[in-house]
Amino acid sequence: MTRLIRNKSKAEPAPPTTLFLFGAHGDLVKRLLMPALYNLSRDGLLGDGLRIIGVDHNAITDEAFAKKLEDFIRAEVASKVGKGGDQALDPALWAKLAKGISYVQGDFLDDSTYQALAAKIADSGTGNAVFYLATAPRFFSEVVRRLGAAGLLQETPEAFRRVVIEKPFGSDLPTAEALNACLLKVMSENQIYRIDHYLGKETVQNILISRFSNSLFEAFWNNHYIDHVQITAAETVGVETRGSFYEHTGALRDMVPNHLFQLLAMVAMEPPAAFGADAVRGEKAKVVGAIRPWSVEEARANSVRGQYAPGEIDGKPLPGYRQENNVAPDSNTETYVALKVMIDNWRWVGVPFYLRTGKRMSVRDTEIVICFKPAPYAQFRDTEVDELQPTYLRIQIQPNEGMWFDLLAKRPGPALKMANIELGFAYKDFFEMQPSTGYETLIYDCLTGDQTLFQRADNIENGWRAVQPFLDAWQQDASVQSYAAGEDGPQAAEDLLTRDGRVWHGLG
Repeated sequence: MTRLIRNKSKAEPAPPTTLFLFGAHGDLVKRLLMPALYNLSRDGLLGDGLRIIGVDHNAITDEAFAKKLEDFIRAEVASKVGKGGDQALDPALWAKLAKGISYVQGDFLDDSTYQALAAKIADSGTGNAVFYLATAPRFFSEVVRRLGAAGLLQETPEAFRRVVIEKPFGSDLPTAEALNACLLKVMSENQIYRIDHYLGKETVQNILISRFSNSLFEAFWNNHYIDHVQITAAETVGVETRGSFYEHTGALRDMVPNHLFQLLAMVAMEPPAAFGADAVRGEKAKVVGAIRPWSVEEARANSVRGQYAPGEIDGKPLPGYRQENNVAPDSNTETYVALKVMIDNWRWVGVPFYLRTGKRMSVRDTEIVICFKPAPYAQFRDTEVDELQPTYLRIQIQPNEGMWFDLLAKRPGPALKMANIELGFAYKDFFEMQPSTGYETLIYDCLTGDQTLFQRADNIENGWRAVQPFLDAWQQDASVQSYAAGEDGPQAAEDLLTRDGRVWHGLG
């Protein structure tokens, strides 16, 4: 069943469902998924029939598992609202959620585990089930294959079965294609929810609303008025405890084919025929599929690999990537990447999209910057403003969610001088923002059957197809450019834009 976005104005509680959380002892479940479920319960969006069942190899009782989750949620809620844990966590609300929590101990690769899951569904009183794979990627295909073999993915007119899969969805194009093929052997595309938590952020969803409900924006949203687009995901943190994971992944695989390309798709997609899942996802897949396939030589020329070295942020000294735990002392893994991509379609031909993401940068900032072509300025000849600065539309995803538009205005006084004025809004100034993890909307949509904010197989594969030339180029030359922790990437990233007569928009 496909629900339309407009129906969310009357959001109703999700139907009775058994939600299985594979990898129940992992950080994703404790720090993000369970707090998100608590927040959904707080907002009245979870029905009384929701049962939450953890699945993992550790031995623990139902009561101890629920208490462990409670302790994490109490700490999480307290940190968000700045109160003591007893004050922040609503005991009645938690008790209502906790009564549906239980646990299954089992090996993901043991068929008897899936027999135990089948028994849980049989006892639930409803056949609806969602299997959330919050596991290491190596288990994705194995778990899904065993779910299919056990008959747990068979739907009926009265009961749905859905699978949620976290990133990374493959590590390159062949592995993504193989994983998609594995999934589609045992279930249909409308049962698969490939999740990207960036799409749960309010500002990301607002891109569609702002573009397609305001004729002002859509009128100039093309290559006649837009010079280029910048998409940035900057972090101040390093790899922290993820050294082993990052050594085999790197910034490009971790961020570009999923997070950054999803932002690109929201900005660049054509207007969908309707705000239904099939129409929206179809347009997103088309625009990602229209990214020009660089040759290996072009990919090398249009990309920068960086790695943070020792430095400091806010006066605090920080180690370099090679000094982090579980990282090789001579590692060439990139912690920063900058790319130039082109979209070969009618709307965007000739407009470069510059993407960058990195760790240990000066500020935490995820934003989309639309840079407009300069207006004609012949009437300002022989004045101090004969060359106008470019104007921007800036959409900030985090931390200060909002949207700002540049406007050039004359400064008061007899001289002809201009000032750059920002018009816009921050979400927090107009709306009461409840603490959230970013997963609330996505979990609710999965429980209610709305796939709009989830990636389809062709979107995933198109994303990997677009980054494959960069992976191939870097396999031939794995060198990285160094940048000190606290800097906004290596000099080569600045040069990537400078050669085109452009500059990165300042962060923060």
